[in-house]
Formats: sequence, structure tokens, C-alpha cells
Amino acid sequence: MNKFLVCMIVSMITHAAAQQPINVIPQPVRIKQSAGSFTLTRETTIGFNKPECRAAAEMLAKRLNRPTGFALKPQERTTSPVQININDVPDPLLATEGYTLAVTPTNVVISANRFAGLYYGIQTLLQLLPKEIEGAKIAATAWTIPSVTITDYPRFAWRGIMLDVSRHFFTKDEVKRYIDQISKYKFNTFHWHLADDQGWRLEIKSRPRLTSVGAWRVKRYGRFGENAPPKPGEAATDGGFYTQDDVREIVQFAQERNVTIVPELDIPGHSMAAVAAYPELSCTKDTTVRVDPGMHIADWDAPDGLKMLFDNTLNPSDEKVYAFLGDVFSEVAALFPGKYIHVGGDECYKGYWAHDPGCSALMKKLNIGNIEGLQGYFMNRVEQILKTNGKKLIGWDEILEGGISPEATVMSWRGVKGGITAAKMGHDVVMSPTTFAYLDYNQGETTVDPPIYSKLRIKKCYSFEPVPEGVESKYILGGQGNLWTEHLPTIRSIEYMTYPRAWALSEVFWSPMAKKNWEAFVPRMEAHFGRADAGAVNCSHAVYDAIVTSAMKHDTVRVFLDAEIPGVNIYYTIDETMPDNLSPQYTEPFDLPDGPITLRVVTYRNGTPIGHLITLKREDLAARAGR
Repeated sequence: MNKFLVCMIVSMITHAAAQQPINVIPQPVRIKQSAGSFTLTRETTIGFNKPECRAAAEMLAKRLNRPTGFALKPQERTTSPVQININDVPDPLLATEGYTLAVTPTNVVISANRFAGLYYGIQTLLQLLPKEIEGAKIAATAWTIPSVTITDYPRFAWRGIMLDVSRHFFTKDEVKRYIDQISKYKFNTFHWHLADDQGWRLEIKSRPRLTSVGAWRVKRYGRFGENAPPKPGEAATDGGFYTQDDVREIVQFAQERNVTIVPELDIPGHSMAAVAAYPELSCTKDTTVRVDPGMHIADWDAPDGLKMLFDNTLNPSDEKVYAFLGDVFSEVAALFPGKYIHVGGDECYKGYWAHDPGCSALMKKLNIGNIEGLQGYFMNRVEQILKTNGKKLIGWDEILEGGISPEATVMSWRGVKGGITAAKMGHDVVMSPTTFAYLDYNQGETTVDPPIYSKLRIKKCYSFEPVPEGVESKYILGGQGNLWTEHLPTIRSIEYMTYPRAWALSEVFWSPMAKKNWEAFVPRMEAHFGRADAGAVNCSHAVYDAIVTSAMKHDTVRVFLDAEIPGVNIYYTIDETMPDNLSPQYTEPFDLPDGPITLRVVTYRNGTPIGHLITLKREDLAARAGR
């Protein structure tokens, strides 16, 4: 081979490496790509400059060794091809979670002020490697990293994901897997919804019936909210709980990934599991109440608003309730080192309070003018219990309605209005509105994915701005995606609903506003589909499906088709044939002819099928139009 040809090949390889796309999520603050790449080999050494870097370096080695088959062992030194450093002089720009990453053809250097920054620098480095790095088996590939210089730090301090383990129980290992996944995308808060009507999941040694009774319900299959109630004498076999040793293990696992766990015990409403265990805590003291197996327990559209068919609330006028909560929260506080405990406060039905003599007497004694004020009294008592245990109260935005102390933190879920109100009152706020951040909502076509209360596509998640106009940003701690699990019984199902929407939210919470660009996010998201596949992480591809809407003009159905991402072609039929890329291509809205028409829609990209087949009859489209 002549020298000219060799030089041409080397030049082509170098140019290709320089053009290798950078598909990091969330998008770094500053990133500059240069020519060339670093190749990881079994001879590569990993160094760290201070003992406090050891854990980060060992974590990186473990992640690299599994799919590469190498046996890299970190050593305390200052000059290695892969170097992990804590800055001798802290860089104020990086604060506690920022990092710098410099990759050249000869070395890789991650620097940060604290362990958190090193951890996030490692996550970015791993995303620069081929997707096979996510696999559990040894892969035969070139372990190259493009040459880049990155400076990165988060926009918001609170970057959270909530997982509900009450509606369905997930094992200790499944929870750890979920925490590990979200930490890779620089989420630093895991909101753990541990108690609700459908199960109490946390061992409380002073109140053992919370788990011996409250953690278990009768087994049911079918749609949540429509299940049959427990039969007399029927054994409660469905459920589970976390021992305190389990919790300590999970907390330690999360801390190693810079994730703080915020536990939630939802009170005073949503407490049917606690009431089933200790009926004396409710107003009715109904000993027949059992843990809800997903039956019809409430009329949400009752003439006077929400009406609970069972007493699922704690009695705010009974001192025994506060003794109970004192016992519970003292144990919870000892298990979770973070400063917050979430106390819920949402959707509390007060009808049983309104008819309780004790509640009436307390309202009169305290000169409380309305029943909402009784919840305010309850929450202030709870806040004092938390303060005694060195913790800070956070609750859903309903806690504003009864009056709360200025120190309480508000999580805004009913849109952004509650968060705006709270911030203007001087409260710290976490934005987690249903309109942008509810990951259990249907993310695509409702005839493809199981339908639920509402819809939330990833593009709308990505459009979320946590700081509303007119609100001082200092009061917005950050944002959070929430995943309720009424309809999600398995780890695969919660992964499917989490991703890719959590990737979009990670960029909302981490990256600068100026960096957000949907069209630029899409190819990075698609690259992470491949990484998820390599890591056996389930995720939805609903983003590739057509969006079908309709309108009525007199008795004519007009059909509108759209795509969520660029470059998708939409084809359809209305003649009882299966559509493909030689069928009519959608270019503009069209009217359905008269007759028993069935619309079938598919999507293609670059001549290849990419989305699900969508099938809708005329009556479906008419109903979708509001008829």
C-alpha cells in the first residue's frame, strides 16, 4: 500500500472521528468537539488524585470492565490516560454538581469540586462511548471516545422523579435499578411514594400492623378503579413492604449515585392502608375498612365535589393520631438522611370530618371558620413533629388551602397555579404539574397504548418551563416527573412510561434554557433508544406514531394527521386495505366519505416502517371530534 493511500485512510478515519455525533442527554452547558478520539484498551490505566475520588474511579472501572472484558483497576496517581480529579482550588462555576471533561486522543480528564460532579462527569463520559457500554455482556467493538471539551453544571438544584410503590409494590432490587437509571440522566432526587390507600410499604417497628395488615390486599386482575371489593374472609396476599434494613441499603445505593431520597407518607387523606391497620385513627373508626385492591372508592364528579365512599382520612381532632405520627416520623427521619419528608396533603376528603363531633369541637375551640382550616391545623402539627426530628415539610399544593407555615415547601401538581401562588407567598416550590410532568399519562395513540386519565406527549414534556412568568426564580427549587402506578404492575411497565419522557425532563431541569431545541433533541433521543436496548431498559417509541385528530363540520368528519418529530411520512387508507408507503400520503386535512369507513394510518421514514398501525372507525373519529 503506498504512502499516499495510507495518509488518505488515516485522514478519513480522523475526519470521521471528528464528525462523530455527540448524543449526550441532558445537553451540557458548553461543549466543543475537536478532531480525533481516545481509544480505551485493556492497557488503559485509571488514576485519581485524592482519596475522596476513589469511589468515583472504582465506579467508572466497574462500568467499563463489564462490557469491555477489561480488568481496569484505579490507582491513586496524577497522570493516567484516564484521570479523575477533585480540584485543589474549587471552581465556583461548577459549585457542587458541575464538572469539566476533556478528551483528547491521548487522555481523558474529569475534574470537579465534589464527588457529585465527578459522578455526573462519568455519566457524560459513558454516553460518549458506543451504546454497547450499557450492556451486561462482553461486546466486540472499538471503545472510542470523541475528542471533546465540556464544562457542565445544572440549572436547577431539584431534579426529581417520583415513583409510587403503593399502588403496586416493586422489589428492593427493582427500586435500585430504577434509581440507577435515573441517575444516569443527572436526576438527583428520588421521591418515594411509600403509603397510600392501596398499601403501606415501610416497616415501622413501633406500629407493626402498618405492614402486617396495611401492606397487603386481596389479589385482583383488571382495570384499576373497577376491581371488586374484598370478600368476607378473603385472604390478603398481594403486596409487600421494605424492611428498615432494605431502606438503609437503598438509601446507601442512592447516595453512591448522588441521589437523595425524599420519602412520602400521604396524609391525612389517602390513608386507607393505615386506617385498615389502625381503625381508631379515623373519625368513623370503621373496623371493616380494608386495604383498597383498586376498587371504586370515590365519586370524583359528585355534585359537591369529591366524595369518598370509605373513610380514608386520619382524624385531625384526635391526639392519638399525633402520637401515632410522632412514632412513625421519628423512625422515618432516622432512615432518610435528606432534609425533606413529603406528607402528601392532596385530595383529602373532609366529609367525615364535617360530621365528627370531635372535629366540630376543635374548630370551635380554635375559631377555625371552615373545614379547610382543619387541614391547616393538622399540617402545622405535623410540621412541628418533623421539626422535632430535624426534617422539613414538603407537600402537594393543596396544603396551601388550609394555611401553612412560611417554611413549608410546596410541590405544584395541579398545573402551575399552586406553584405560582406559593412562590409569591415566599415558599420554596418544586414544579411537577400534570400538564408537563405526569409520566403515567398516555404518551401516544390511545388505541395503541392502554388509555388512562389524560395524554402527555414527549414534545410537550420537553416544552416545560419550570419558572413561570412573573415568578422570582429563587423560589423555584426545580422540577420533577411523577409516575403513579395504578396501571403499572411491573418494572418493565414503569420503564416504558418513564422513557423517553424522563430524558426530555432531564434536559429541562439540567440544561440552560438557551440550549433547549426540540429538533436538536430528537436525534439524541433516538441514539438513546439504542442505548436503552443495549441495557435492556424498556422505553416507548410512541414518538414515531401518527397523531390523529378530527373535527366535525355538520355531519362530515374532517381528519387531521401529524407527526411529533421531523422527517416522518404519514400514509393512510380508507378502503379497507392495509396502508404502506405506496398508499395515499397525507399532505393536508381531508373529509371522510359517507359510509362505514375505517381509517388506517402508518408512518415511515426513509422508506422504512417506523410507527404502529393506527385503526379508527368513523364513529371513533366522530367521538374524538367531540360528537
